Amino acid sequence: MSPKILPYESLRHPVAASNLVATSQPLAVQAGLQALRLGGNAVDAALSAAITLTVVEPTGNGVGSDAFALVWDGSRLHGINGSGRSPKAWTPSYFSDYDSMPQFGWDSVTVPGAVDLWRCLSAQFGKLEFEQLFESAINYAEKGFLVGFRTAFDWNHGPAEWYQDFPEFRKTFLPPPQVGERYFRSDLAKTLRTLSRDPRSMYEGTIGEKIIQSSRLEKSAFNHEDLASHKTEWVAPISIPYRDVIVHEIPPNGQGLAVLVALGILNELEVSPYDSLESVHMQIEAMKIALHTAARWISDPSHMKITVKALLEPAGLRNLAGSICATSSCIPPLSMPAGHDTVYVSAADDNGMMVSFIQSNYFGFGSGIVIPDTGITMQNRGWGFTLEEGHPNEVGPKKKPFHTIIPGFITRDGKALASFGVMGGPMQAQGHVQMVSRLVDYNQNPQAASDAPRWQVLADYTISLEPGFPETIAKGLIAKGHEVAYAPDSTSFGGAQLIVRTDHGYAGGSDHRKEGQAAGF
Repeated sequence: MSPKILPYESLRHPVAASNLVATSQPLAVQAGLQALRLGGNAVDAALSAAITLTVVEPTGNGVGSDAFALVWDGSRLHGINGSGRSPKAWTPSYFSDYDSMPQFGWDSVTVPGAVDLWRCLSAQFGKLEFEQLFESAINYAEKGFLVGFRTAFDWNHGPAEWYQDFPEFRKTFLPPPQVGERYFRSDLAKTLRTLSRDPRSMYEGTIGEKIIQSSRLEKSAFNHEDLASHKTEWVAPISIPYRDVIVHEIPPNGQGLAVLVALGILNELEVSPYDSLESVHMQIEAMKIALHTAARWISDPSHMKITVKALLEPAGLRNLAGSICATSSCIPPLSMPAGHDTVYVSAADDNGMMVSFIQSNYFGFGSGIVIPDTGITMQNRGWGFTLEEGHPNEVGPKKKPFHTIIPGFITRDGKALASFGVMGGPMQAQGHVQMVSRLVDYNQNPQAASDAPRWQVLADYTISLEPGFPETIAKGLIAKGHEVAYAPDSTSFGGAQLIVRTDHGYAGGSDHRKEGQAAGF
């Protein structure tokens, strides 16, 4: 089944409310709203939605994922990094028999950090009891849920081939369900009940022991110390001025820095008319530079060879902006991680709290490793490392890999303006730039900003255009020397969720490329 199941163009409108939740799966949106109605805040809503997504959208995330969040508490922005580290045994020599980092299997598994991030975020900001956040997820896992169209498409296109050598995965997730089929996850329901009472059991208790037992059976280097030593980290968001706003991202090891580099360059250039050839050309050229920067420098922050401050230094960005000319530049390609399966939640409440939250297995269901009797799929974030000797992101022991997933946030005059994200691997940073430009430069509402057809700079710096992208601009880009091709469909252009603060509440938008929604009360 194609994701293009609607025979006619579907027009959505922004949703206005005092409390809002936006994410890629409607059942998870309702879980978030239920948390708000029970007296919870935006953090409770985001966590309830995220935990529910591990059940109803397993094609992009799970209990074995990593997660990041930006939280506006009403007066200040906080960052939290829920990414795990590599096993202690992962020295470069451990991978001497590999030509590149493995995509699947235990040698792609880093410590999953999502569960501990849930715990920390709830303890710091939540109003509801931690167990309450799991109620919708457990209900859908036990009683079943009807599989949505985009989830079914992703489930039916790839996993059976990717994970054919993983018997526990085949037992748990294959054959793939079809659209509207009721799907049960009883093993995961038991796991979620345990985690709701003791989230650290993922790392130091019964669930952690099951993970280690599975690792030992495969003679993996992943051990008990790797799990037990995991800690979620509160981090200071990084930011840059853009026009009359400030754009905020999570610092490395995430690729949010690429967003800020691109916007810092664009901020030095005049705003061109929206949806014009010049506007698109300048954004693409700035993005090429930013992606090259990300691939060259971003890593575990303790291993970076240049500081974030140096990469965002105004004079340097001004020079980079001056290097953009009227024709396409030729930048030597650098390999970028290509995983594209992620979930994102934006939530806001009537007390002014806003949350930008992202969670991911990385590629599809992750590594292919499913822990028996738990329903847990282990992420494959280790695939984000490189084997290039001396590279800041070279694989190493107890190290965080380059991460594609990034939550975004915008403030204006010291107040929250927008919580937003765009799922989709290397499309995420590019999607952030396109969303910020549309919201800020062209004053578009969040749904319009999401609906607009997108461009994407590919790994070889050719340009992929989404169906519906204006042909006149495509021809103009070719005339400027860009190598351009239209993609066959919209599946590689990410999925945006946005909430913008208004004078009287919020307006939300949800990407028509996914099956989700923005909803509120």
